[in-house]
Amino acid sequence: MSQPSRPSATVVDERTARKVAEEAREAEWRLPSFGKHLFMGELRLDLVHPHPRPTPEDAERGEAFLARLREFCEERIDPQRIEREARIPDEVVAGLRDIGALGMKIPEKYGGLGLNQLHYGRALMLAASVSPAIGALLSAHQSIGVPQPVKLFGTAEQRDRWLPRCVNEISAFLLTEPDVGSDPARLRTTAVPSEDGTEYVLDGVKLWTTNGVVADLLVVMARVPRSEGRRGGISAFVVEADTPGITVENRNAFMGLRGIENGVTRFHQVRVPARNLIGTEGAGLKIALTTLNTGRLSLPAMCAGAGKWATAIARQWCSERVQWGRPIGEHEAISRKLSFIAATSYALEAMHDLSATLADDERNDIRIEAALAKLYSSEMAWRIVDELVQVRGGRGYETAASLAARGERGVPAEQVLRDLRINRIFEGSTEIMHLLIAREAVDAHLSVAGDIIDPDASRADKARAVARAGGFYARWLPTLVTGPGRRPGSYGEFGRLARHVRYVERASRKLARSTFYAAARWQGGLERRQGVLAGIVDIGAELFAMSAVCVRARRDAREAAGASAVDLADAFCEQSRLRVAALFEGLWRNTDTRDAKVARRVMAGDFTWLEEGVIDPSLPGPWIAEAQPGPSKAEDVHRPFP
Repeated sequence: MSQPSRPSATVVDERTARKVAEEAREAEWRLPSFGKHLFMGELRLDLVHPHPRPTPEDAERGEAFLARLREFCEERIDPQRIEREARIPDEVVAGLRDIGALGMKIPEKYGGLGLNQLHYGRALMLAASVSPAIGALLSAHQSIGVPQPVKLFGTAEQRDRWLPRCVNEISAFLLTEPDVGSDPARLRTTAVPSEDGTEYVLDGVKLWTTNGVVADLLVVMARVPRSEGRRGGISAFVVEADTPGITVENRNAFMGLRGIENGVTRFHQVRVPARNLIGTEGAGLKIALTTLNTGRLSLPAMCAGAGKWATAIARQWCSERVQWGRPIGEHEAISRKLSFIAATSYALEAMHDLSATLADDERNDIRIEAALAKLYSSEMAWRIVDELVQVRGGRGYETAASLAARGERGVPAEQVLRDLRINRIFEGSTEIMHLLIAREAVDAHLSVAGDIIDPDASRADKARAVARAGGFYARWLPTLVTGPGRRPGSYGEFGRLARHVRYVERASRKLARSTFYAAARWQGGLERRQGVLAGIVDIGAELFAMSAVCVRARRDAREAAGASAVDLADAFCEQSRLRVAALFEGLWRNTDTRDAKVARRVMAGDFTWLEEGVIDPSLPGPWIAEAQPGPSKAEDVHRPFP
């Protein structure tokens, strides 16, 4: 039987795409944000210091579950079997369900565990340290799958109907399409209302549907046509995975996360009850972005876990391996790497725990903190494990199975490196995260001066914007001249780390000044200076990491870690300050303009002579499809719960 044709491509100009993205973001700042103030040149330590803690009840509940999860992971999960067979065994998924892992974030009134964000993240950290594929399964289900958007935006009836099911069933989130990634304005999946208004009929194709191959419930983003009396727009629906017309056409295979259940899902005339609409028509992207505010924290949790794992392996190897009469960790070339691995791993944990506890507090807007944690953790965890592979040399490049086969300890360093690589793409690539955070970082400037550069603004609007901007900058710019970071005795409660806190305060003001200079220099063209925007964001990420580390170390120094926490924090801050200095320099001295010209010439074919001498990559041999591991055809797909 022939397949239905794909819808024609949706053509969207740049201005329309920006408008759709702008309408989806949360426009107001009703709650304080440490990250927002940081980009505006104000170090609001009162928002994060002393380090927030969970309630005793939440902590007791969370630690009890972590103990059960640890026992299950140690006794019931064979990570090499998952890697070898490219799937998570059904009995493992069933066991996770039995201990409550599918309902970690679901409130107790619906049968879940009701864990806070902090202990949920620590559970992902623990599970992913055994198998990142299991971390992805649990995270995709609870961080962005049905439970989170229904809990935040669903009606009481929807919560009663679906949340109890999500304690025992798997869900997935379907947004990406073959031709639509980070530009949702071009979304092509449609949801056409029936004549009587009781149903929507979905048609379209979704790509990279993590958990979609085995899910029982789906959150699907689809475009409702605009019509008289109907707002329309991109909307969110809960869809039963066994609804007629849904076909899983492929189980995708990847560089890493070999056990992940990710595929291509087609919707052909899929009838969905109108009561399955989450929120209102047109609210789909806002629901997705709001869900991701906390949903993104799952990746920092798993990255922090990878850092902890890498630190343990690096410590053991650097102590045991002897070259030239000394353990390799005593050689400076290796000691620098070991210091970076340990110090940065501490920072990743500090960033996650601080962001998670701020999310649990619910008195803070964490959209910037969560995004910074995701961006920074995904990049630095990759560097951590890349250095681990380098430290272990050939044994870092060799697979765990091969190491074990010849009698050595089967350390899967190369697998962890492959598994981590996706985190720089998952839930917003590094490049998209830079743009997303940059938009929030310059929000105050756009709020007072946006009409000045808006081509659609009237002369009257522009005149009012000029007056508004003049008043704002007259008050704001003087605050960036000096601050407590210039006073030697300030932040004395941080002891040896006080100098780093003072540095963060000074650098924050410098960052705000740099952002203002960039905005004044390029005005509306700043959005195209993506290299500069990325540098601004990366500086903010380092400053947030240093803040989290100093606050965390002050707390840890009074507990089991003792003074060693301050030592590790001091090392991280010294390393971070060197990176910040280079990033500030790179804002104004870079090759961005020349790179853009070269890239245009590459695309125009001016350098095709460079490509001569190799086999044409556009002509793959017939053996390529046969090399994919694991089941790929629809009939090979498994479902853990019949």
